[in-house]
Amino acid sequence: QVQLVESGGGLVQAGGSLRLSCAASPSYYTFNWWRWYRQAPGKERELVATITRFGKITYGDVVEGRFTISTHKDEKSMYLQMNNLKPEDTAVYYCNVDAYVTWAGNKEYWGQGIQVTVSS
Repeated sequence: QVQLVESGGGLVQAGGSLRLSCAASPSYYTFNWWRWYRQAPGKERELVATITRFGKITYGDVVEGRFTISTHKDEKSMYLQMNNLKPEDTAVYYCNVDAYVTWAGNKEYWGQGIQVTVSS
């Protein structure tokens, strides 16, 4: 089973920055794509950003040029650099991956979620 551990969330004032991390294990999995989702109270889950192991990056409209998604060279960790945060960015952020092993094929996994709170 794949384990995803998110870190880097917390409380920040509007205009501030946070860097979210998602560490995936075990290392013998191949992670084909990584995604950050978020869900605010009373709102539907929305896709924030996607990055594939080939470097293709896609952002949701909500990013507005303020966020940057990336992966580590070892392809076992994903990051989301969030700048110029707004109160409407307040949500639980979830790491989501597609993981591959020869005996099980491809399967999606989700992290537990990490709270980001932006105060006005």
